[in-house]
Amino acid sequence: MERRCPEGDGGPAVGSATADGVVTITINRPRRRNALDDATWVALERALTAVGHDPAARVLVLTGAGGHFCAGADISTAPAERHPLRRMWSHNEVALRLREITIPTIAKVSGAAVGAGWNLALGCDLVIADTTARFSQIFTSRGLSPDLGGTWFLPRLVGMQQAKRLALLAEVIDTAEAERLGLVTQVVEAGELDGVVAGLARRLAAAPPVALALTKRLLDENVDRPLREALESEAWAQAVNFAGVDPAEGYASFRERRVPRFTGEWAL
Repeated sequence: MERRCPEGDGGPAVGSATADGVVTITINRPRRRNALDDATWVALERALTAVGHDPAARVLVLTGAGGHFCAGADISTAPAERHPLRRMWSHNEVALRLREITIPTIAKVSGAAVGAGWNLALGCDLVIADTTARFSQIFTSRGLSPDLGGTWFLPRLVGMQQAKRLALLAEVIDTAEAERLGLVTQVVEAGELDGVVAGLARRLAAAPPVALALTKRLLDENVDRPLREALESEAWAQAVNFAGVDPAEGYASFRERRVPRFTGEWAL
């Protein structure tokens, strides 16, 4: 199933397609390297909101059209006539919608992933990039500071020293450097990206959805918690898992040496 969000002035729609539980959202402004103008920000938030409310969605893939992921905010067009802080609040809703989606999210990255575009990728659970990808926290070279979560993601992923290097110097780094720093999950050759991401998405779509959602939540929340609180939240999550049908199916498939069929249904 394919659907396209309404077009905004000055930019095409954000595309959304669903197949076998995998939702692919594509930022579709290839002539601008998928930079986000005001209409595209709105369309992207709506597309992410729809995924969050779709009970059939098992995995989200976020990507860009035409060989680039996203070149960040489009500063070549005049912004809507509203206070800059209100505009940033609306942009923040995109980051929150993406981060709060309970299903696994994959950024499929080629070409430019710059500024807010890179931070969109960092907001996904997994980042799969091909060798054409280039990354930059470009903000300071434009007289700006990072937004869309860059100052939250980077220190957690690479530590404060490397985060400051990337943010203050606005360097462009390639996939080899991004992989060395732990900013991408996997690097693949150009031409292999579609197949690798499709295979990964199929694996996640076939996995137990409740266990995946709880695991994602535990990892996101427990990173800043004391051990005692982390253990308590793990115990709560495990109790929720055992109240569903998937653990029994996992054990049965292991005994019977077959592929499990996970549904996420409630056993009580």
